[in-house]
Amino acid sequence: MNIKFLKNSEPNFSENLKGLLDFDSSNSEMIIETTHNILLAVKEKGDEALLEFSKKFDDLDFTNAAELEISEADINEAFERISLEQKGALNESAQRIFEYHTKQKMESWSYEDDEGSMFGQKITPLDRVGLYVPGGKAAYPSSVLMNAIPAKVAGVDELIMVVPTPKGERNDLVLAAAKIAGVDRIFSIGGAQAIGALAYGTETIPKVDKIVGPGNAYVAEAKRKVFGLVGIDMIAGPSEILIISDKNSNPDWIAMDLFSQAEHDELAQSILICDDEGFFTRVKKSINNLVETMPRKDIIKTSLENRGIFILVNNLDEAAKVSNLIAPEHLELAVDQPKLLLDKIKHAGAVFIGRNTCEAVGDYCAGPNHVLPTSGTARFSSPLGVYDFQKKSSLIELSENSASRLGKVASILARGEGLFAHGLSAEYRIKK
Repeated sequence: MNIKFLKNSEPNFSENLKGLLDFDSSNSEMIIETTHNILLAVKEKGDEALLEFSKKFDDLDFTNAAELEISEADINEAFERISLEQKGALNESAQRIFEYHTKQKMESWSYEDDEGSMFGQKITPLDRVGLYVPGGKAAYPSSVLMNAIPAKVAGVDELIMVVPTPKGERNDLVLAAAKIAGVDRIFSIGGAQAIGALAYGTETIPKVDKIVGPGNAYVAEAKRKVFGLVGIDMIAGPSEILIISDKNSNPDWIAMDLFSQAEHDELAQSILICDDEGFFTRVKKSINNLVETMPRKDIIKTSLENRGIFILVNNLDEAAKVSNLIAPEHLELAVDQPKLLLDKIKHAGAVFIGRNTCEAVGDYCAGPNHVLPTSGTARFSSPLGVYDFQKKSSLIELSENSASRLGKVASILARGEGLFAHGLSAEYRIKK
C-alpha cells in the first residue's frame, strides 16, 4: 500500500503537509440549492412539507404528521428486543458518560465590591434541544448517548430527537439508547427537512434552541444555513487520527488504530509520526497483512492511500510540534513516557495517553465526549460538553454610591462616542 511519507527536516515540509491535510469542504451547487429549497418549503408549509419529503425520500406514506412521532410503547418494545449484552453495554457506557460530564457543569457565581455593588454570572440551561441521528441501516447509538447525556446533565427541559426511518426501518439500538439517555420525543424524519423542522418549528415538531448531532452533506448544509436562528454544535469534517509512536510500540496495534479511523470513509485521515524510520516499515508490513481481513478493506485502502501520512521526525519534541501544527481530532501518544509528551501538546480534540489507550474505546464508553473538533479547528474549539447546553447571563447590581461614581465614568465615555442619551441615562443616577 502506498502511503505518503514526509520528513519534517525537509525544507518544504510545511507546504507539503498543508497540501495533504487540505480537503474540499465546500458542498456542490446541487446540494446547496436542494437544501435551500427543502428548508424554504418546511418554513412555508410546515407539516405538509414534512409529509411530502417523507414520501419522496424515505418512502413513508403518512397521512398525518402525528404519525411521524415514535410512540413511547414502540421505544419500550425496541428496548426489550435488544439483547441483555447490548443493554449492559449501553447502560455502562451511559453511566460513564454521565459521570464524566457531571464534572463539566458550570454554576452561577457572584461577588460584592467595596461599595456594596454585586456582579456575577447566572448559568441557565437551554429550554429545548434537537438531536439529529443518522438512521435506517446505520446504527449510531453511541452518538445518541454522547449528544443526549450532556444535554440532560445541563438541565435541558426537552430533548427532541429526529432520525430517518427509510421504508419504516427503525434501529432498535438507537431507540434503546434514546430511552436510556432520557430523550423526550422522537420523530421519524431525517435529512435537511428534519433540520428545518427543528429550526423553524412546525405544527407537530416544536422549534428548538440548538441542534446537535452528525449527518450527511445535506444535513451539514442545512445546519450551516439555519445557524443564527438556532445554535448548532459544529460543522464536522472527515474523521482524523494522529498517532505519535516510538519504536517500542506493537506495529499491529498501531496499524489497527490507523484503520479505526480510515474505515469511516474514504476522506478520513490517519497519520503516524515516529522518530524511527525502521518502525514505519514494520507498521506498513502490519497494514498490508491486516487490511485483507477487514470487512471495510476497500474504504481503508482508499483512505490510507489518498490521505494517510507517515511523518519522520528527529525526536518526540519535534513530533509534538508537528502535532500542534495539525491540531488533530484524535491524538494517541503511544510512547514510553506519554505524560511528559502530553505537557507539550497544545491542540487536540481528545488525547489518548499511553499504548493501552486506543481511540476506539473513547468513541464508545471511556466517558469523555466523542463529538470533537476536526480539520484543525482544535486550535480554537473544544469537544461537545455540558457547557454547550448552558448559557451565561451577566449580573450587575449597583449600590447608590457605585451608580453615582460609575455614572460619571460612563457619561464621559458615552459623550466621547457621541451617544448623548447613554450619557444622560448614567448622569441621572449621579448624586447631586
